[in-house]
This record gives sequence, structure tokens and C-alpha cells, in this order.
Amino acid sequence: MKKNLEKYFADYIQKGYLKKENIGLDQIKSLIQSAEKDLHDAKVLLEARKILDISEERYYTAAYTSMLKLARAVLFLNELRPSDGQQHRTTIEVAGLILGDEFSKLILDFDKMRKKRNEFTYEPKYPISEAEAKKAVDSAGEFFRKVKKYISEIDPQLKLF
Repeated sequence: MKKNLEKYFADYIQKGYLKKENIGLDQIKSLIQSAEKDLHDAKVLLEARKILDISEERYYTAAYTSMLKLARAVLFLNELRPSDGQQHRTTIEVAGLILGDEFSKLILDFDKMRKKRNEFTYEPKYPISEAEAKKAVDSAGEFFRKVKKYISEIDPQLKLF
């Protein structure tokens, strides 16, 4: 990890947003596998939406959850666990810092998805469009491919996934 990232993480640990934790590869593998299942579900729900009358929120949420689990796997691989009351926001922010500039657009999209998911979850009067939901599934697919590549480069034991 770069020196300035270590200072950033130390500050977040002191503030209680993160904690250092040695997290086993089995837990990281489980998160990656679960994220892959969520992405699969998002794609299946997207394809079946008209036949089964599935709401956009269902496949949007599955796509978002896939991205969240992958981002947590990135933090776990760096022995970090979010520990504040805003774990989703912290996870997205810290994963973005770890993953770097190559992921900046995806992280921006991911954070927009977080905010949108909060809106339709807690304020249902703000529905999402089919185009937004499709974009979420596409973003989740791209995020999965890129994070999987990143993780396999960091730890060859995780290359199997």
C-alpha cells in the first residue's frame, strides 16, 4: 500500500470508520462467490423482467449488492473492515482509493447507485427507470471483471474465482 494511503487508513481507523483485521481467504472467497451469484441474479432478473413483471428495483439492488460485496472483498484483502454507521459509503470510498484511477468512473457510478438505492428504499416515491437499472447491471458486470482481475493479481490463491 502506498504511504499516503496508509496515512489515510490510519486516520479512518482512529475516527472509527475502519478497523484493521486479518481476514481469512475463505471469507474473501465466499464474498467473491456471493457477489458473482448476485450479478448472475441481476442479469437473469433483467432478462426476465417483462415476462415475470419484475420491478427495476429488484435487479438494480442485486447489481448494487454484487458491487458492494466485491468492494468489501477488496478491503478485506487489505486487512480493513468498515466499522462505522455508514459502512456502504465507507466501503465504496476506501475501495476506490485502493483500486485507484483505473476504477474512478466505476466507483463514481457505484456511489451514485448507493444514493439511488437509498432513495428508492427509504423514499419509494422516487422510482428508478429501466435505463438506470440496466446501466446498474452493466456497471456491476464491468466492476466484477475488473475487480476479479485486480484480486487475482494481488493474491494468486484467489485466481480460481
